[in-house]
Amino acid sequence: MAHDAEPSSFELNARTFDRRAFLAVAGAGVAAGAAPRTVQAIELARLQDVQPDEAPAPAGIDLRTIMEGAKLARVEYTNAECEQTLGSIENVLELYDVVRAAKLENNEGPAEVFDPRLPGMEFTVREQPARFQRAPAAPLPMSDEDIAFASIAQLSQWIHNRSISSERLTRIYLKRLKEYGPKLECVVTLMEDEAIAQARRADRELSAGIDRGPLHGLPWGAKDLLDTTNVRTTWGAAPFVDRVPQSDATVVSKLNDAGAVLIAKLTLGALAYGDIWFGGKTRNPWNLEQGSSGSSAGSAAAVASGLCAFTIGTETYGSIMSPSARCGATGFRPTFGLVSRAGAMSLCWSLDKIGPICRSAEDCAYVLDAISGPDELDESTIDIPLNLDMTRNMRDVRVGYLKDEFESDAARDEDRATLAALEGMGCQLTPLSLEGAPYGGIIFFIISVEAAASFDELTRFNLDDQMQWQDDAAWPNTFRTTRLASAVEYMNARRLRRRYMKRAAELFESVDVVIAPSRHGAMHALTNMSGHPALTIRQGFRENGTPFAVTMWGRLFDDGTLLAVGSELERSLGISNRRPLLA
Repeated sequence: MAHDAEPSSFELNARTFDRRAFLAVAGAGVAAGAAPRTVQAIELARLQDVQPDEAPAPAGIDLRTIMEGAKLARVEYTNAECEQTLGSIENVLELYDVVRAAKLENNEGPAEVFDPRLPGMEFTVREQPARFQRAPAAPLPMSDEDIAFASIAQLSQWIHNRSISSERLTRIYLKRLKEYGPKLECVVTLMEDEAIAQARRADRELSAGIDRGPLHGLPWGAKDLLDTTNVRTTWGAAPFVDRVPQSDATVVSKLNDAGAVLIAKLTLGALAYGDIWFGGKTRNPWNLEQGSSGSSAGSAAAVASGLCAFTIGTETYGSIMSPSARCGATGFRPTFGLVSRAGAMSLCWSLDKIGPICRSAEDCAYVLDAISGPDELDESTIDIPLNLDMTRNMRDVRVGYLKDEFESDAARDEDRATLAALEGMGCQLTPLSLEGAPYGGIIFFIISVEAAASFDELTRFNLDDQMQWQDDAAWPNTFRTTRLASAVEYMNARRLRRRYMKRAAELFESVDVVIAPSRHGAMHALTNMSGHPALTIRQGFRENGTPFAVTMWGRLFDDGTLLAVGSELERSLGISNRRPLLA
């Protein structure tokens, strides 16, 4: 989930929806005055065959409660219907007790697993080796800062030809993390000892001829919702500040297998929303008076500041795209199901995605190649090969653009210049239109319900009072409000999501990539619901020196084409190497 000090249109829609939509009686609100029940008492009542009209009304619940609840549901019940409901509500409350007694863990998702594929869709299943642009040979810079900001291809080349050791590179990044991490408030846990040990292992392996690939020996940072063995993983929230997992997330394991060096656990907005965490507020490296946006706040701020070679973030609704745009990083949100989420905090099982945040689209491609693939620990993963080809000719790429938006007053001159750059690269441009719909409202409703379920006990036991951010739009109030939401409306919202998935599929019928001006709220909401990949890159700079971005979206499981287009566009725009003043 994203949260922005200067919210974009899709964030404003989400917050407005949080206050207004689909509030209804679901029993949690009415149950507040009910006496606690035990599973044994419930089973005894069943054995005694107590009928609804014979059971007493729960303590504190009367006819007025039902009538007021009907108002929340926006339905009208007659007095007789309210009386009948009052006589039956005990059955519903007993079921709540059964569910609550189960003590579900955060990683236990629902029986239904989201799949972005619609009937009739076909995908390539033949796996091809990844192809990258040939990195030009370059000498190792004299400046540690120049080394720190180098691309993955350059860093890998220097490490593999022994121009620099992994240990030295790790120490360069550790020094920068210690110097700039406190200013940015972007580090939860600095893993200095572990990182040095991993770097030395990488150097020994490379000296022995063991090559784990392009990420071998490269230091990286993990959003602090990815489990790490015996290293605390706090989810950015005070109630979990001492949480220490006993195993690694699949993404962490894959990067370890690739020889990468985990150097730091980076900040996130508490429970993956915003840039406010239990230790402060993560800052935009281009303007320390401004938050970094979120929720992958530390990941975007750190990599944009040259504090590590690459980072990993997560997105449910803007949490990779938004901080990448704010901090001038390049963020990639993969197709849903391409990257395993096992061992990552669950916010919304049907929407959570894990992806790289780097300093270029090509860097994102290197990382995605290492972390993608099916995983038996995450049943939402889908075995469709990535098949990266970063050398692809742009002349056979079809780019759809939202014509009305590019011609509106909301579009910047830079937006139109980016469109012209795509045409200059040889891409075939096709005008498109997107039918308006409450995409933002529907996705935020779905997220709110799933997130409230994920962190049910925070609300029930008032642990949410420990969280730093307590505004109306923050999780504590959202979770409380959502407990009054109707399960009927939630199911109908999911049905609407299916309709929107079909709408997104139609949008990509004749194009490979879609682009819209700046951060287009409707496309962010629609494609997060449909599972399509997205890429955010720098597009320009404001007069005050802060960057702003453009986002493009790709076809399902065609992530490689989107990354190839983004990489070529970065070269065409020629602004990706500019560094924040902090550095």
